[in-house]
Amino acid sequence: MSALSALEKTLENRWQALWARMFGRDPVELVDALRHECDSNAVVCRAGRVLVPNAYDVELAGPVHEELTRGGGRVGQLLTDRLARHAARHGYEWAGPLAVHVRRSAEVPNGRYRVASSVMPHVSADGFQRAAAPGRS
Repeated sequence: MSALSALEKTLENRWQALWARMFGRDPVELVDALRHECDSNAVVCRAGRVLVPNAYDVELAGPVHEELTRGGGRVGQLLTDRLARHAARHGYEWAGPLAVHVRRSAEVPNGRYRVASSVMPHVSADGFQRAAAPGRS
């Protein structure tokens, strides 16, 4: 393991410990779901350029939402930061400004969540798809 990888792993572990202290739970599963959503919707435009959606919605059951947002609006920013680091490690480019929105949903069973991504409305979905077309630079 290189020194940089060891440092990254140490920082990741400390981040998770901080999150657990702040919110009383480990966000690994939720962050992994965001990463998976990002990776699953990546569009390769050309060699070395990969576009990913820039808007992510996290729906939480009422009790989970209350627990995570009890300390204020920081949870969305914390998740945004984690996703931004993931994208930077993979060399992804956002389709626009990155945002992770966390909201309560009556449709999500307690203890569960739902993650979805999209291109923000002010960014043309057609432009996103055209950028992915072969031969475009």
